[in-house]
Amino acid sequence: MASILVVDDEPGVRSSVAGILSDEGLTVDTAASGEECLERAAAGLYSVIVLDIWLPGIDGLTTLQRLTERGVDARGVMMSGHGSIEQAVKAIKLGAFDFVEKPLSLDKTVLVVRNALRQHRLERENRELRARVETPVTLVGDSPAMRARRRRVETAGPSLGRVLILGENGTGKEVVARLIHQHS
Repeated sequence: MASILVVDDEPGVRSSVAGILSDEGLTVDTAASGEECLERAAAGLYSVIVLDIWLPGIDGLTTLQRLTERGVDARGVMMSGHGSIEQAVKAIKLGAFDFVEKPLSLDKTVLVVRNALRQHRLERENRELRARVETPVTLVGDSPAMRARRRRVETAGPSLGRVLILGENGTGKEVVARLIHQHS
């Protein structure tokens, strides 16, 4: 299940946002500082990090930048009670998914977090599907027939001609098609 980290130095805001998201059936953890956020996010357990811009120590924008530099795979949702358009633009440029102003609208907060979760899930699925499709396929065996088949694949792949692959069920037509595609 997707997990969310709420980072704010104000205990009231942390508990309210965590409570709202928990009521929506989401798993929520909290942190009080940017340093604590970086520690917890390093484990890679979070899909979305709701992050206040004004934090003691490392501020929210710097925390977001460090999360991005460290390759943390989570969508960042920035929030601020003293936000400006410039800060929102900077946050988006640093990789934030969205920017929410305080006082928080419950409906908007839930909607933004759900959209961030959906995007995170879709991006993860996309990476998994690409990895599955882009996994190199090989022909196994070193018989004269297999060597001849490899030569035909290497010849057909880069050509602009059409290829018809015939054979009985289970003879590897799909593997040959993938190899031709890889060589194209």
